[in-house]
Amino acid sequence: MNVHVVVMGVAGCGKSTVAEAIRDRLGYVMAEGDDFHPQANVDKMAAGIPLTDEDRWPWLGLINRWMRDHDAKGESTVVSCSALKRSYRDVLREGVPVFFVHMAGSESLIGERIAARKGHFMPPALLPSQFAALEPLQPDEPGIALSVEGDMEEMIERAVAAVKAHAAKEERALAE
Repeated sequence: MNVHVVVMGVAGCGKSTVAEAIRDRLGYVMAEGDDFHPQANVDKMAAGIPLTDEDRWPWLGLINRWMRDHDAKGESTVVSCSALKRSYRDVLREGVPVFFVHMAGSESLIGERIAARKGHFMPPALLPSQFAALEPLQPDEPGIALSVEGDMEEMIERAVAAVKAHAAKEERALAE
């Protein structure tokens, strides 16, 4: 059984670090969601201009296609992707079962983390627009919200445990 995980949340919440840990600890194929953005989107964000839904639809479709392609090969995946809105998550899970790990935290804590990181095209000034767009996971969406409080290792342990629990639940469901 293949498992497909989207580590989601606003910029600076630790998506990439958590996705890399899931890849390393569980052997999933990983993609960085930002790598699917066309250059026009990267340029727009680097200039401090928030993306529109129209900017995001093709990007989300590429990520979904990537997960479906790996699913067809019998491979489990993990991808970091903001997936801020329900409609974005609906695109991501078209034709593939996705488990969302929402890295959730306060705007002030995540803002401090963004200010401390180097070499990323996403400026801290766009964080308020991301929080404004964020729609928490709904009860009918497969996933879990995990706090970004504490150190990185604690965050990683919580995320890996959640993915393992989800995979075990899916295995049990298939066996029934």
